[in-house]
Amino acid sequence: MAVEQDLKQFKETESGDSFRLQHSKMLKVELADIEIQAKLGSMVAYQGDVKFEHAGSGGLKRMAKKAVTGEGATLMKISGKGEVFLADLAQEIQLIKLEDESVTCNGANLLAFDSDIDWDIKKVEGASSVLAGGLYNTHLSGSGYVALLSDGTPVMIEIDGDETFADPQAAITWSEGVKTSIKTDVNLKTFIGRSSGESIQLSLSGKGWLLVQPSEGRVAAPSQGGGAGGGAAGTIGKMLGG
Repeated sequence: MAVEQDLKQFKETESGDSFRLQHSKMLKVELADIEIQAKLGSMVAYQGDVKFEHAGSGGLKRMAKKAVTGEGATLMKISGKGEVFLADLAQEIQLIKLEDESVTCNGANLLAFDSDIDWDIKKVEGASSVLAGGLYNTHLSGSGYVALLSDGTPVMIEIDGDETFADPQAAITWSEGVKTSIKTDVNLKTFIGRSSGESIQLSLSGKGWLLVQPSEGRVAAPSQGGGAGGGAAGTIGKMLGG
């Protein structure tokens, strides 16, 4: 068919890996004796016998942390046999593979990860003295794939001794060798962040790397249920979210 030939450039790609980018804004995950966790509402299509269920908080301790801090994406478990396509607001997807390693990320930028990877919520040092409730991020550790969202193409900044500063919502993720703290400047003439009530910067030091997006993040419309778009994906997100 002529139409099929015209659309051939968009044909899905195959790979031996369980996580595979179809292009910069869509991820395909092959399900075969594996289970993943993904951002609630991020499913845009699937094939096969695939099951979706609310992932919960992974225990009372983490549930309490999420309730108090507001950090951590609302997750769903995806299992079965088949393939599932994930995306969120047409944001770019950055795919990394951990090998007995750990990274810390902004919970809003977390799209999906292997179920073998453990996660927890960590507080940024010194944040509670500046912000009511403090500043928190999601810590991921273990072995497997992690898919992160970025609002635009990010830049990786090497950190080696010199202190680096970033807007807390522009910093997507950083390596385990990096330590974080908070720097503030309450001088009204030196406001930096668009969305910060005062000039708040994330300070990073040590040795490792930082991934920064060219944005302070997107805000999803309430009708989207915390996930990508409306329609079936948004409906499933709302059903799983209760």
